[in-house]
Parts: sequence; structure tokens; C-alpha cells
Amino acid sequence: MPSVFVQGRPVESYPPLAPEARRGSVRRITEVGEEVLHKPCRDVTEFGPDLAALIDDMFLTMYVADGAGLAANQVGVDLRLFVYDCPDDDGARHVGHIVNPVLEPLDPAGRRLLDDSEGCLSVPGAVMDVPRPDRAVVRGYDRDGEPLVIEGTGYFARCLAHETDHVGGHVYLDRLSKRERKDALRQVADRREEVFARRAANVEALNG
Repeated sequence: MPSVFVQGRPVESYPPLAPEARRGSVRRITEVGEEVLHKPCRDVTEFGPDLAALIDDMFLTMYVADGAGLAANQVGVDLRLFVYDCPDDDGARHVGHIVNPVLEPLDPAGRRLLDDSEGCLSVPGAVMDVPRPDRAVVRGYDRDGEPLVIEGTGYFARCLAHETDHVGGHVYLDRLSKRERKDALRQVADRREEVFARRAANVEALNG
């Protein structure tokens, strides 16, 4: 079985960081509570160099923050778009971006909900169990406006669902009970500085 899928297609080999990251600049990651994270994003209507540059920046920003996925509103841009570099439960790596993503509804009879830990770069330091379906199908477009379908299972399905939530104006805390949400925010208070120090060190290493 191929070990790397780029934009949903198997490839023979792929560098540790997506080539987009080499062209990108690091952007500030928004945090829970900022308005841009809590309202639905706008559809992308213009496909061109500005969109490509945003995707480059998002890849680099995601890597610097040790993330597996990043939505545009997490860098303060209210557009429906996310990037990802995420493993599935079988060890295959999935890399790509998707514009105007829509998560397909799955037949409830055929889906299993998995309770597994989930973090978010905009909720720095917190990890909570969130129930998600074990399979996800997302339809959208690539940076050139070509139609795209991405399918994922296990951890990658979780990533696809999590990022599609973002473009709809939801963070994973919205799926938790009041008590769990409090617990997550307590974790942020305890670990936020440590997370930011690690990101700063990653930027230094990149520039070194």
C-alpha cells in the first residue's frame, strides 16, 4: 500500500515538509475567543496567486506549530480553506489542501464513532477526547479551482472533520460539555507559554 497520498493521490516519495512551506511565511495563529474563529468563513471565489501564497503560508505556519492541519481562519483569514499533513491509523501520510470544503453526510448505519484525543493549534496546550466518525469524505477544490474529493479514515478522518468544522466557525470545544470545556481551558492556561516557546524555537531553527 502506498505510504504517502498528496491531494488524495498516491505518490512514490515526498519530502518531510510539503514544498509549499519553502515558499511560505509564518503567520500568527489565532486563538479561541477571537471572532474570526467563531463565525462561518466566506467561500473562496478567486483562484490565483494570492490564494496560492496563502496556502504556502498556511503550510509553513502549520509545520512551525507542529500541527496536522490548519484552516485559514486560524491565520486570521475568513476563507473556506484548509491545509493538512496528517497520518491515518494505517500509517499512511496524507498531504494537501482543499478549498471550499464540504463534509459529506455519512449513512449513520455505516459509521462508527471513535472517541479519541484531539488538540487544536488555536486552543494551545489542550487535548480532549472528542467523538468523531471513523471515516470522512470531503468535497471541494484545489488551488486552481479543479474539483477534489478527499477521503480519510481513523485519525485522518478526524483531521478532515476538525478542519471542516473550523471553516464553519466551530472549534472542537463546541463539541464538549461545559465541564470538559472548562477542563480544556484550564489546560490552555497551564501549557500555553510552553507551546508558544516551542513554536518560537521552531521558527529559530528554521531561520538558523
